[in-house]
Amino acid sequence: MEQFCPSKSYRKYKENEPFIVDYIEMKEKIAQIREKIKAESIKNKESLEVFRIQYLGTKGVIKELFGDLKALANEHKKEAGQLLNSLRMDLEAIYQKHKDNLEDSSSTDEKIDLTRPSENFNIGSRHPLSLVRSEIIEIFARIGYAVSEGPEIEDDWHNFSALNFPPEHPARDMQDTFFIEKGEKEMALRTHTSSVQVRVMENEKPPIRTISPGRVYRNEAISARAHCFFHQVEGLYIDKKVSFADLKQTLSYFAKELFGEEAQIRLRPSYFPFTEPSAEVDVSCTICNSKGCNVCKHTGWLEILGCGMVDPAVLEANGIDSKEYSGFAFGMGVERIAQLKYKVNDLRLYSENDIRFLKQFTAG
Repeated sequence: MEQFCPSKSYRKYKENEPFIVDYIEMKEKIAQIREKIKAESIKNKESLEVFRIQYLGTKGVIKELFGDLKALANEHKKEAGQLLNSLRMDLEAIYQKHKDNLEDSSSTDEKIDLTRPSENFNIGSRHPLSLVRSEIIEIFARIGYAVSEGPEIEDDWHNFSALNFPPEHPARDMQDTFFIEKGEKEMALRTHTSSVQVRVMENEKPPIRTISPGRVYRNEAISARAHCFFHQVEGLYIDKKVSFADLKQTLSYFAKELFGEEAQIRLRPSYFPFTEPSAEVDVSCTICNSKGCNVCKHTGWLEILGCGMVDPAVLEANGIDSKEYSGFAFGMGVERIAQLKYKVNDLRLYSENDIRFLKQFTAG
């Protein structure tokens, strides 16, 4: 490509004085440059780079013309500046256009080797708690349970009072609950997803058959078997003539679907403010095959959930006639279920985000 530089003929010199640029001659040179660039032939990246350096580079034509601008008479500087700005913008547009065209042509000319082996991709895995949560939801969905969700920050009514918790109940104490606001309008991080069941009973009429998965919070010491936040799935079934036998058969079905046909459950009498009668449910420990280990405290059984018949006071508090309807409720910790299913002996691993641990789990 032929090099082009503006002639210095429009510079007038006087001895011992700065040179003066003639405006008419500068306009002529700008016109000459415009004619010159029309004839430029840019066919490859090398010629494009020569064009850029010659016209737009730090020592190029545009830079030199702008340097001469300050030597013009003041009355001509504004108009000359506008001409130079217009020329520079046109040169930049020409450069960009050719650059884009060359890049497009190079990408279309690139040949693809269809016989080349594909690259390996690292496929992520789902979190074990997500896998177990989804499996629990699927098991109960097969027998007609719908999924309901609610807020993690709850008021006193939905978290305690509507569930028959008396004012002096220890769960209301600061040692068990993370309170956000105390006093007249008490707000706390929910301690169970039973609060979601309250909302369902407030807004739906029986029959009700729902499960409520979600994260809950309790002020507990962190250990291999407990954490200050964990995940629950709670179930509620309300209809006419619901019995404790229905509850037991439902939980037996669940245990066998999740842990296999060999899984056994046992129910131990217990107490919950919102159910009467109440029971704790244990499942045979799959970590040690019921032989005894540190997770099941060498009993061969591991507690997985609490359950019971919904207390009539809870039904009445939520606008349901306890003389016409009855029901049962249950709640389980997802971490505890995952502990049994995957034989994990420390539930702190679930929240440490250790890739070596997490990549062991896959769906299916």
